[in-house]
Amino acid sequence: MELLDRYNALQAEVFAYFGYVEDWCVLPLDDARQYFWKLDGEGPGTVKFADTEEELANEEGQYYENEIYTQRHLPKWVYRGADFTMIAVDTHTDGNKFLQVFANAKERM
Repeated sequence: MELLDRYNALQAEVFAYFGYVEDWCVLPLDDARQYFWKLDGEGPGTVKFADTEEELANEEGQYYENEIYTQRHLPKWVYRGADFTMIAVDTHTDGNKFLQVFANAKERM
């Protein structure tokens, strides 16, 4: 099936970009490039993200927060590339854990 072959090849390219090696647990990718975001620690810690820079800065409006997923099967939990960062996160909702991808241009300190 060519479609599945392309999917696997693209996933391998994404993982290679970040230097991520899948091990023990399969975590789905979550495209969060549209959000403004900031880290509080690189594990343990949290990633906060919002639709606008103002919502993220004020932390009073609509914003989201995920705990960094720090399981021992991963050698690290925050994978920084030149333009994008991938963070293993635990949403603490229905057992959902993701590899959340953010744009570095939208990172705030």
